[in-house]
Amino acid sequence: MSTELVDPMASVRAFIEAEKASNTRKGYRTDWADFTTWCTVADVQSLPAEPATVARYLAQLADRGRKSSTIQRRVSAIRSAHEAAGLEPPTNAEGVKATMRGIRRTLRSKPTRKKPTTAALLSKVLETLPNTLAGLRDRAILLVGFGAALRRSELIALQLEEIDRRPAGILIRLASSKSDQEGKGTEIPVPNGKTLRPVEALDAWLAAAGIAAGAVFREVDRHGRVGARALSGRSIARIVKRAIKAAGLDEAAFSGHSMRAGFITEALGRRADPMMVKKQSRHVKLDTLLIYDRRDNELEDHLGGEFL
Repeated sequence: MSTELVDPMASVRAFIEAEKASNTRKGYRTDWADFTTWCTVADVQSLPAEPATVARYLAQLADRGRKSSTIQRRVSAIRSAHEAAGLEPPTNAEGVKATMRGIRRTLRSKPTRKKPTTAALLSKVLETLPNTLAGLRDRAILLVGFGAALRRSELIALQLEEIDRRPAGILIRLASSKSDQEGKGTEIPVPNGKTLRPVEALDAWLAAAGIAAGAVFREVDRHGRVGARALSGRSIARIVKRAIKAAGLDEAAFSGHSMRAGFITEALGRRADPMMVKKQSRHVKLDTLLIYDRRDNELEDHLGGEFL
């Protein structure tokens, strides 16, 4: 009989960690590392942390100019670490909550929304892409990201095995996503198209890169060699900004989520049923979907337009 000791809490910790999406776990690890580093420098205990310690840390982040959303994420990471260790989170203390309310009120500002890459804008941007391997990849990223209304994290996680072919287009199977953290899965249709032709762009990239399995969107080095690893989220953002800049536009106004916002904006602008748009974008709530509606149509769509 084996005498090897088994940690009875190992499975519990594993399931607790699996509760959250991988990107959330990665973010929490980074945020927790920042907090523990600060605690080391300040010569205070991080686990369990005193409420006063956490309040001081949050105030210091605000003084350094961190965004309210970033500070709130640090609060979530600290809470998660304590809960995973079976400890009462110091973030539950009224002093910490009051500090966070004060920070939000002090730093309150209108959120900066990146511009959408609508169909017309994409057409202009695509004209500037070079006829190189990287150019073919970037074209496919822009069009698949737009056509499927994908999040940046979904683009980089896309595997060739998750793409099903149909005569009219493709179905992208997402095992899980931000709005499906339990991993129920969903299928996103992308038609062949008549103008932008996203499936044609995808096939051109796959053929040129020789990709027969695994990650769809990969690194291409300066010698034109395709790597085995998938692109990072930051790489997607850089690709979008580079293409936007080449088209003579302000790249700072766009991001890796601009294609997703662009599809939603374009669809709503063409009077598509919001519930159908919501189905394509996989938003849980309709009011969240409408945040992505970047149309400058307050006057065109005014309710009094027909009788004022």
